Amino acid sequence: MLLLRKPSADTIQHFLSGQSKLDFTYTAVGSTIAKIPSGFIVDHTRVKIGSGEDVFEAAKSALRRWDHFRLGWLEACHGTTPIQKGDVVAIVANTFGLWWLNACRIIFVIDDTGATARFGFAYGTLPGHAAIGEERFLLEWDHSDNSVWYDILAFSRPNHLLARQGYPMVRRIQKRFGQESSDAMRRAVNAVSQPVSPRDRSRLD
Repeated sequence: MLLLRKPSADTIQHFLSGQSKLDFTYTAVGSTIAKIPSGFIVDHTRVKIGSGEDVFEAAKSALRRWDHFRLGWLEACHGTTPIQKGDVVAIVANTFGLWWLNACRIIFVIDDTGATARFGFAYGTLPGHAAIGEERFLLEWDHSDNSVWYDILAFSRPNHLLARQGYPMVRRIQKRFGQESSDAMRRAVNAVSQPVSPRDRSRLD
């Protein structure tokens, strides 16, 4: 949905209520955990955000709060914690002076322990989305070297007429999102990975 001003809470709720009754706009649902289907553009961003259990737990909390979507020009409107399969979420973006209201449904949630602990989820697009496709957000804590990684995997193609006509711009926005979402996750765990020293703490008191 394309708007000239930022949507109100009532507008978003009405939009989600209608979208929740609709099906996905593609058939290869769940493919970000298996094989990516042909006919889509793939984006993959993977960054190390820190080390250790504290960082991993802080990143999990940030993902549940949708902090990876708190980018100023883009946000997720979702109030459910923890993230659950079947939940519908609105993604609101402000680009080129216009507001885009997009709808997605959560397909699966990952919460694994083992040699590499993993936590994350994927969502797929509903008819009220400018694109067609799927995106997965995953945190991994590799016990072998204690590293914590944030991994975004997506496949998409344009859906809305304006998205098709302005696809080069859409591609720049998608790449921008990968970088800025990674930066947001780094900020979310920064207080854990770089604790405040007693000297700095005294300055804050």
